[in-house]
Amino acid sequence: MRLDKFLKVSRLIKRRTVANEACDGGRVLVNGKQAKASQNVKCGDIIEIQFGTNSVKAEVLSVAETVKKDEARELYRYV
Repeated sequence: MRLDKFLKVSRLIKRRTVANEACDGGRVLVNGKQAKASQNVKCGDIIEIQFGTNSVKAEVLSVAETVKKDEARELYRYV
């Protein structure tokens, strides 16, 4: 699954366009490397998102095309 879509489906970032802009701006790292929005994400990847001075690290637990809002939290865990 594409990185920008995963960020939206998992609700780490609310909108796909915002996720796309974050990736283009170099604020998203996958496994310690700067990532493009089109990069594929798989289970076990570590995603780091930089929001201003704050940083969020999450490990991908599963990948799903669509999930309910309550189940979105099960796609990742904070590291």
